[in-house]
Amino acid sequence: MIAPELAEDLEFNPRVAAETRFNEAAELLGLDDGMRKVLRSPARELTVNFPVALDDGRIEVFTGYRVQHSIARGPAKGGIRYAMDVHLDEVRALAAWMTWKCAVVNIPYGGGKGGVICEPAMLSEGELERITRRYTAEILDFIGPERDIPAPDMNTNEQVMAWIMDTYSMHVRHTETAVVTGKPLNLGGSKGRPEATGRGCMLVTLEALKLFGRRPEDTRVVIQGFGNVGGMAARLMTRLGFRVIAVVEWDGAVFNKNGLDVESLMKHRRETGSITGFAEAEEIDREEAMFLECDVLIPAAKENVVTSLNAAKLRCRILCEGANGPTTAPADAILADQKIFVIPDILANAGGVTVSYFEWVQDREGFFWTEDTVNERLRDIMVESFKDVLAFADKYKVNNRTAAYMLALDRVRFAYKLRGIYA
Repeated sequence: MIAPELAEDLEFNPRVAAETRFNEAAELLGLDDGMRKVLRSPARELTVNFPVALDDGRIEVFTGYRVQHSIARGPAKGGIRYAMDVHLDEVRALAAWMTWKCAVVNIPYGGGKGGVICEPAMLSEGELERITRRYTAEILDFIGPERDIPAPDMNTNEQVMAWIMDTYSMHVRHTETAVVTGKPLNLGGSKGRPEATGRGCMLVTLEALKLFGRRPEDTRVVIQGFGNVGGMAARLMTRLGFRVIAVVEWDGAVFNKNGLDVESLMKHRRETGSITGFAEAEEIDREEAMFLECDVLIPAAKENVVTSLNAAKLRCRILCEGANGPTTAPADAILADQKIFVIPDILANAGGVTVSYFEWVQDREGFFWTEDTVNERLRDIMVESFKDVLAFADKYKVNNRTAAYMLALDRVRFAYKLRGIYA
């Protein structure tokens, strides 16, 4: 845990959370100081400040970041987010999480992450395109199919990826679809990619239910976040018989003890822009919705949702972390005391990067798979990875999050051991 005198100020710093979990796993693995330094340190960091002409003729300077945490197991992999609260510590932490996530599911990538400080909702499509293309040009020497492959993240999408791919391709003078993943299908995207992260959450939840002898139709689910991850998880889980009893969004929460009609709720949100006002559910306080009695809670929005201030109030049996870093480090011990079965983020939401890996492979082969093939291969990897984490947890008598970190660190350490230190 974070030292008490630092907890209040640093609990919500994602870098501190990443380092806390890293240190615990490294200690249990018996890593020497040198290897700890290697695995802890980002390989490369880039900060860029670039001008963009806005629609009204003004010139604004935007700040962007790209961090490559590790390339020991393969090229860096990680999304690009657009938000006003993007900062370097966050990008560093997310890049490290990507390293561990790729190692947990045993795909040949290291970890990377990027971001641009901007407010997408206040920008026109033309302004977003100009920001994206200029940011891409600034990090051009950092990225590439063999170096670092970006993907969508918060407030970015397949259109942004298409702009990045096109900008990169114009500079290298040939079409290079494998430079990013999460692209539109007709530009080298993969079938099954939009559902991948939510599907991964569903798959590991199904594995957890088997441990407790439960069936989907007897399982109540609360989902925080109704975007690509939470919305897809809700849709796929209800198709298998899960009862999604509540959905929490930034502007409110809706509840139906008998289970929400997820498709109707999605239609309502498309038509109104909000989940509130949905006739087939009652509105409840968005904070209290997180503490409903349920079998599975899926935080699928942002980091720092489950904290030392509210972890004791959770009334779920399984916490499946669809978002990156939704649980702060001090909350881990509280969840353990509550005997909540945690499926940590670096396992639970790894379906997205796994299918991104499939997309990259398909682009490089120039041969594309059916959606059934994508989903079958995703299932194999998620189920095998779930079993690997539980095996580590049993072997070292630790919780699932610590086991996942230990598994990841061990795999990256092994890569460094085999490669040696170049001098």
